[in-house]
Amino acid sequence: MFTLSRARRIRLFLFPVAAVAALVVPSAASATHSWGSYHWARTNNPFTLKLGDNVSATWDPYLTTTSGDWSASSVLDTTVVAGRTTPKSCRPTAGRVEVCNARYGGTGWLGVAQIWASGGHITQGTVKVNDTYFDTASYNTPAWRNFVMCQEVGHTLGLDHQDENSSNANLGTCMDYTSSPSSNQHPNAHDYAQLESIYAHLDSTTTLNSVTGPSAGANFKTLGELGRRVSGSEAPHSVAVYERDLGANQRLITLVIWAG
Repeated sequence: MFTLSRARRIRLFLFPVAAVAALVVPSAASATHSWGSYHWARTNNPFTLKLGDNVSATWDPYLTTTSGDWSASSVLDTTVVAGRTTPKSCRPTAGRVEVCNARYGGTGWLGVAQIWASGGHITQGTVKVNDTYFDTASYNTPAWRNFVMCQEVGHTLGLDHQDENSSNANLGTCMDYTSSPSSNQHPNAHDYAQLESIYAHLDSTTTLNSVTGPSAGANFKTLGELGRRVSGSEAPHSVAVYERDLGANQRLITLVIWAG
């Protein structure tokens, strides 16, 4: 659990495929940090991805900052639009990402990013930030809010973590796990280069704005709902990967990073 004493910070990244990436502890920078081959299908660059605003006034400045940060990429823009869900349920909308905040309870995670995919193409996504923790003195800071929002939205673009070791030096990117995020609040040049690599080719169709997709997995309550653990460990400061078959060429993949 993510408590004042022994915290579990999950960053769940759901692709469906749904991938769930949990937010929190770093490990070691990798040469590339794409999330498999998952990406939004589109017929031109730069493309525009809508971020549905289902967050409170407290979170609005951080969502705006995150949108501006990722829009600095040469291959994509994000735009904040009116949300289409309720913050507590945070149901997905086809062709875009819904961003939500609520008191989701003592779940052990600060933020969750979910992405549904058909084959290698992302069809919809959600980001949830957990006010159960952000309402506490430990996490109610601009640095923590920027870090979590930036990283979770980054996952919905197809990015993985640059580093998963929270005890080493910060890399200066929100895609780097850390226990002190003061210098990890925004993307860095490597993030933008990775996006250029992910979106180097164009598609003949698009999954943006007007497609339909599955909604299974949006409101998981237990790890058991995410399927079987296929790799990793559930020990503190470790990473575990879970997989759930959703049928029809869809599956739920969950990456859980635990803090101790």
